[in-house]
Amino acid sequence: MSQTFWETEAVEEQQIAFEPQAEPEPEAAPVPLAVSADDFSALEERILRAIELVKRERQLRAVAEERAAKAEAQLGEQSPMVDKLQLEIHALRTERDQVRQRVERLLSQLDALEL
Repeated sequence: MSQTFWETEAVEEQQIAFEPQAEPEPEAAPVPLAVSADDFSALEERILRAIELVKRERQLRAVAEERAAKAEAQLGEQSPMVDKLQLEIHALRTERDQVRQRVERLLSQLDALEL
């Protein structure tokens, strides 16, 4: 929503001002716009509710953006730790495989002695 309601209305009025105008029909008389106090009050209430809704949504958006920024910061902090742990797991698996091979070699030597 890059333009507000009033800016959009002003642009439309400017566009209308540049359009060629047809001559008004003699039959058409301007009709006065009658707005009752109840209609105006209802409109005012709707506008106030819309304003409150926008305020609430902006607050929620700010909270969500703050949470996202915190999550990104945590991710940035934990990413090196994750990399380090992955390297450590790889090293431990390699060491486990080496120990397994040594144990298998020792077991095969024990089996050879028993024969």
